[in-house]
Amino acid sequence: MYAPPKTPSRHRARSEAKTPLTPSILSGMNNVSLGSPTKRASRPAAPSKSKSSSGPFDTTNPFIAPPTQSKSRPSSPVKRLASGGIPNCDSFQRQAGGGVIRKGGVESRLEVVTRDYVPPPKHEVKRSKSTPAVNRLGADKRDRFITTRETSADIAAVSATLEKISLNPQQASPGHTARLAAATGVPMNRRILGYHEQPPTASSSDTTLAQQREFARPLYAQRPGALATSTGASTNKTRKIPTQPERVLDAPGMVDDFYLNLLSWSCQNAVAVALESSTYIWKADTGAVVQLGECPEGSYVSSVDFSGDGAFLGVGNGNGDVELWDVETGQKLRTMSGHQGQIATLSWHQHILSSGCGDGSIWHHDVRIPRHKVMELLGHTGEVCGLKWRADGELLASGGNDNVVNIWDGRLGDVGEGARGSAKWTKRNHTAAVKAIAWCPWQPSLLASGGGTNDATINVWNSTTGARLHTLRTPSQITSIQWAPHRKELLTTHGYPTNSIMVHAYPSMERVAEIRDAHDSRVLFSCVGPAGDVVCTGAGDENLKFWRIWEVPSESAKKKKVMGDDVGGGRTNSTKEGILSIR
Repeated sequence: MYAPPKTPSRHRARSEAKTPLTPSILSGMNNVSLGSPTKRASRPAAPSKSKSSSGPFDTTNPFIAPPTQSKSRPSSPVKRLASGGIPNCDSFQRQAGGGVIRKGGVESRLEVVTRDYVPPPKHEVKRSKSTPAVNRLGADKRDRFITTRETSADIAAVSATLEKISLNPQQASPGHTARLAAATGVPMNRRILGYHEQPPTASSSDTTLAQQREFARPLYAQRPGALATSTGASTNKTRKIPTQPERVLDAPGMVDDFYLNLLSWSCQNAVAVALESSTYIWKADTGAVVQLGECPEGSYVSSVDFSGDGAFLGVGNGNGDVELWDVETGQKLRTMSGHQGQIATLSWHQHILSSGCGDGSIWHHDVRIPRHKVMELLGHTGEVCGLKWRADGELLASGGNDNVVNIWDGRLGDVGEGARGSAKWTKRNHTAAVKAIAWCPWQPSLLASGGGTNDATINVWNSTTGARLHTLRTPSQITSIQWAPHRKELLTTHGYPTNSIMVHAYPSMERVAEIRDAHDSRVLFSCVGPAGDVVCTGAGDENLKFWRIWEVPSESAKKKKVMGDDVGGGRTNSTKEGILSIR
């Protein structure tokens, strides 16, 4: 009889593989009860090795089923056990419960499913054609435009990357980007959408709001490099400037007026200060205080200034008189009248004493002759509050309440009572009164000027060419400027809201140091000692404070006397003796 070829073992189904008879299976075979051929034929047939259907039916082997014409897949032994053909013995039950089947002496653990998964019923949602498909089941609540929720760090990284992208039609997409820009008429690299409504334009007829904003703007100005403490100072690593004054003098009656100049320091180490109607001189060598004199009744002292040699003191009064005093003897030498307003500022050059008046005029007084007025300078429409001669006497700088800086040539014009002079340079860059005026001692062509509340700007000019070299915005009004004699630096004093002293490097104009709240009120006046290391400041809080800002170079210290010896043998500006009073 012909037997078809056997299927190779590698192509057989898993159910056709031979399973060795283990002891547990043999014990189960002994308990097998043979049923009728009809019942066995009703169960799924096991595959046989022979494909012939005419062979005899072997009833001694329970694992050989009679041939059948059904070609369905044979059932697994586990289902046959459940159907009752083979009884479930204890060994099979333990293996089925634990998910372990022994096969060839090796245990393999199977996952036993104890609960079948029942899928939820599907609800069909009827929608219109305009309803997006993502909302059909209502399960996806995400933003259709934002696919993922990045963290702040990821967003920052993406933003940093996007900032580097430049819409360049020659690089990224030349044709498409250029066509889009040309078609829409939108400039490249410019924001298209604005998310803030434009503020309403101010009415041209009502200027009250604009004036109030100008007045309040300096009070809310941001301080560059604000400090943590009210009496602190900011310095760089190479400089350490004391935050406390070396000496404090009580000056009761000092007038709190921005336009006046009530402080001067002579080359003979004497400080002149005006207190209401009286003038006092404090000698730094001995600490003695001398009252020089008083102005006429009903008037007040508006300005003081020492001559170049320190032997004479010019005093300007509120009634327009200019007085000349001998410092050594304490005697008034003469009174020069003629001005129609207060004398807010004075400046000496040799025997010429120049005075700035409230009516905008500047007079040159020759103190040697009876007819003292030798020239008049007319270039200001407001009060002259800043006036400085250059050391060589060739130029004179003036600043006024009309926001103008004028540079005058002192060599031009005939000397006489009716002589008139014209300004060499006129600068109108400031937007507030210009009181702070100072010439540079180590580069004579440099002139520094500072504006008031609405300006608060330092400008440095070249008096030879008339060019503005540097501009620096400060946090508050500038009341005075002093150049450092031995360093390339300049010092400024300020009013509200900082009341500070600031030191700036030149020509970088970087801030070297700042002493905030140097006085309880705005710092109005300042002067530098003859050695160039100590700065004296005066304010409306009726105090004079001496600050050691710079150090005297060692070479010059050997040649000149710095400040003299104190009464106690210490430095002149020491605060060991406490607060002294001028009056």
